[in-house]
Amino acid sequence: MADISSGRVLVVDDEPNALKVLSSILFEEGYAVSQAPNASEALDKVRSQDFDAVITDMKMPGRDGMQLYDDLNTQFPDIPVIFLTAYGTVESAVRAMNRGAFYYFIKPPDYMSLKGTLARAVEERRMKRTLGEGRCSENGCKILGNNPGLKKILAQVHAVRDSSSSVLVRGETGTGKELIARALHYGSIRQGHPFVAVNCAAIPSELIEAELFGHEKGAFTGAVGRRVGRVEQAAGGTLFLDEIGELKPAVQAKLLRVIQEKEVQRLGSNHTVAVEFRLVSSTNRNLVKDVAKGTFREDLYYRINVVEFEVPPLRERREDIPLLVHAFLEEFCAREHKVLFFGDEVMNQLCRFPWPGNIRQLRNVVERAVVLSRGKTMTLRDLPGELTDFDRHGSGTGEQPTLKELEVRTIRDVLRSCDGNKSQAAKILGFSRKALYKRLKDFPLH
Repeated sequence: MADISSGRVLVVDDEPNALKVLSSILFEEGYAVSQAPNASEALDKVRSQDFDAVITDMKMPGRDGMQLYDDLNTQFPDIPVIFLTAYGTVESAVRAMNRGAFYYFIKPPDYMSLKGTLARAVEERRMKRTLGEGRCSENGCKILGNNPGLKKILAQVHAVRDSSSSVLVRGETGTGKELIARALHYGSIRQGHPFVAVNCAAIPSELIEAELFGHEKGAFTGAVGRRVGRVEQAAGGTLFLDEIGELKPAVQAKLLRVIQEKEVQRLGSNHTVAVEFRLVSSTNRNLVKDVAKGTFREDLYYRINVVEFEVPPLRERREDIPLLVHAFLEEFCAREHKVLFFGDEVMNQLCRFPWPGNIRQLRNVVERAVVLSRGKTMTLRDLPGELTDFDRHGSGTGEQPTLKELEVRTIRDVLRSCDGNKSQAAKILGFSRKALYKRLKDFPLH
């Protein structure tokens, strides 16, 4: 009996012999195979069973393969469809590929190539399911990850989402701090009110005060009319101050008063306006050190840091890299109208890279690879130089690490991301548990 862990496949063909041969080949590969002699019966089976892929002949009496694809694409868009076609219907198969079909083969197919393509199709379907399981979605705010540290943060986000307490989100640049802020807002009772984001590092210091608090006409040179500031715009909702540590002391003092009094005074005005909002701030700085140095107000620090989240860098959640890669690959392939895959060698390299720019850098790398790739399967040649050269250059100090040092570094990072769970780490690294324990015995990781 077939091992269904290889996947469940439906084969559709009106030729009994072709149906029998292909089903037998796939059965030997470990797939659980079902058969259908026509499109109508195939659709009935998909409605009653869960399949990881469908392989269908293009030309069949009655409803043909293209019509079956249209039905599947409408009702079960996540199931990959592979076409078998004669030379005379290649054009139709190409059109189907452009509309999202997974692949096509000319009859009789190269069975080795077909098996490889089917394996990728099944893996992609399973990855989409995993994406769904590892996705936190709050009204369009999607956070991907199965990392224990990230899941803990998401559980805390859920617990405090309806509170009015200020939240501080700490983490390196590119880790997704704004996504946490959006999850807090769009999952809360404030979701029907504005979410107003201000990048404090991107606005010149001489303009940030007017940007936050607004101004009256004539308040300063160039103030040709009244402007409502971002604080007032966030009334009833959430004000997100990204990189709050970049604010100058004078602005910090005015912000502290706004938080304390729940009222704002526009520049050039003698009147205050009552405003109620939830404040969520983020920083990549060590604000405790900034307080000690006197560059960040201690009283403001305690006001903004009632609840604190620290988002882990991508190098500490390497098990989430395949999830993120597949999500970005799906997004950019749809935009560029391409069907592409990352080869195992590329995925391994992506999982090993330290990602100093975190998720933002990973997203940019995937987008670049999709845009520039000319083949179906992306190779190391499609990656930017810093990803393929980092093994030779180490951490950028100019010293070349040994293979042993690289292995120690990778094992240490993965173990940290798994909170010391050796079984999980072995799975991510591609080792057997016995091999991992041997490495742990052969050299220290601390």
